[in-house]
Amino acid sequence: MKRSIFACAAVALTMTGGALAAQTLDAVKERGELNCGITEGTLGFSARDANGVHQGFDVEFCRALAVAIFNDADAVNYVELSSANRFTALTAGNADVLYRTTTWTLTRDVDLKTNFVGVNYYDGQAFMVPAELGVSSALELDGATVCIEVGTTTELNLADYFRANGMEYQPLPVGGTTEAKALFEEGACDVYTTDGSALAGVKASFPDPSAYVILPEVASKEPLGPAVRHGDEQWADVVRWVQNALIEAEEYDITSENAAQLAESGSIPAVNRILGVEGGLGEMLGLENDFALNMITKVGNYGEIFARTIGESTPIGLPRGLNALYTEGGIQYAPPFR
Repeated sequence: MKRSIFACAAVALTMTGGALAAQTLDAVKERGELNCGITEGTLGFSARDANGVHQGFDVEFCRALAVAIFNDADAVNYVELSSANRFTALTAGNADVLYRTTTWTLTRDVDLKTNFVGVNYYDGQAFMVPAELGVSSALELDGATVCIEVGTTTELNLADYFRANGMEYQPLPVGGTTEAKALFEEGACDVYTTDGSALAGVKASFPDPSAYVILPEVASKEPLGPAVRHGDEQWADVVRWVQNALIEAEEYDITSENAAQLAESGSIPAVNRILGVEGGLGEMLGLENDFALNMITKVGNYGEIFARTIGESTPIGLPRGLNALYTEGGIQYAPPFR
């Protein structure tokens, strides 16, 4: 009799968990578009072009996720969020996912009840100053006024860095990248500090980028990646494995140009599983088995996305560095499709 009670309880728990797990993916499908949280404007990562179209590294991940779900890269509603309101928007359901240069930390993962499902850019906090200051090191910034975005990891990192090096500073709190850029450009602060990649984007957006210098010191670890709400494991799996597919595709040299041909040839087992030729892995996620094939064909693999949005041949000019594949000296690494 006890076994029956326990069995019934297990079934009930499974059904409840299953219903909860499917809620975001089902809601997105029913809505017909993805609500993707991005920055208010960080060149190279998420910013509007001259035609008002969102472009950038994080935008491409939004597009890839939309392809995985709808086979349509344009089935995205971009939700522009500040540093201060991004987690509130995610928790309230105004965004389905944050692709917003957001750092994975313990308190955000646990206390804010968000699930980080991967790292799409390994970064670190840096400092930018006007070239006319003649400063070549962050260790020369004692007494400087620093523009810093509230609600970010940079606040504590800044305090730690200056304290550890016996320096003082005057903080000028700002609400987001747009405000910080404007105040820094007009000279309200001597220093702008945030993730190094974001500073590269801001620098490239100035009329004369050579008038500003990003100092060499890196003050922190900033693993940036997509975040979703707690309690929805299927949705977390979808977002996680969409990113893994893009990284794994680069490792196996599956590109937007050859993905269809590789799927048709079906000669490499690992590639077959990624592209949905065999294994039925997409169905496990609640997607079509060829979701990665469609994604890579329409958006490209991780390396293609990086190169055309923030790579060395773009105005942002970022090297791959830590974001190179582990086979190329970096630490980007995806679990196997198996």
